[in-house]
Amino acid sequence: MTARMTPAPLGTALNASALLPGARFVPSPNCDERPPGEIIQLVVIHAISLPPGEFGGDAIERLFTNRLSPADHAYYAKIHTLHVSAHFLIRRDGALIQFVPCDKRAWHAGLSSWNGRDRCNDFSVGIELEGCDELPFEDVQYRTLEHLLNVLKCSYPLTAVVGHAEIAPGRKTDPGPHFDWQNIASRFPGYRQT
Repeated sequence: MTARMTPAPLGTALNASALLPGARFVPSPNCDERPPGEIIQLVVIHAISLPPGEFGGDAIERLFTNRLSPADHAYYAKIHTLHVSAHFLIRRDGALIQFVPCDKRAWHAGLSSWNGRDRCNDFSVGIELEGCDELPFEDVQYRTLEHLLNVLKCSYPLTAVVGHAEIAPGRKTDPGPHFDWQNIASRFPGYRQT
């Protein structure tokens, strides 16, 4: 039997490197500099599971670090060449992984538009929740998300928290119908915009 490590408590502020203390940092090469003068004002909520509908394992980490093997699963053969990332991933057990410093541009939104502005990666932070359209998220994931959103709203002049489906309608469905937007709206009044 393997002992499960308790994650370090999450910090209450980003450090000078735009990382959140207590989050496990797994650097992704799939990021670059934000455009000069760009201000972070949007949080985009995503959902991901690899293989689809399955949880656990390190496939998401391998995808975001360009190490996903097409031989490991038939679905991976379709996606292993993608160069994608997010700033954060919240696992089913509430553990938080950071892939990209918040001051860098993660490649999470793709072709996207919000409030008449294209290229949402330029001015957003992307948060992936380990999940899928067919199942509800775990309470502990919402607790981690709430903590993370509090840190981000103290660090940046955020104006909205939206789903990937809202900035890429017709192309994306995440975080899906089971995501509890009431939870976000009650804790962050004024941030939920559609």
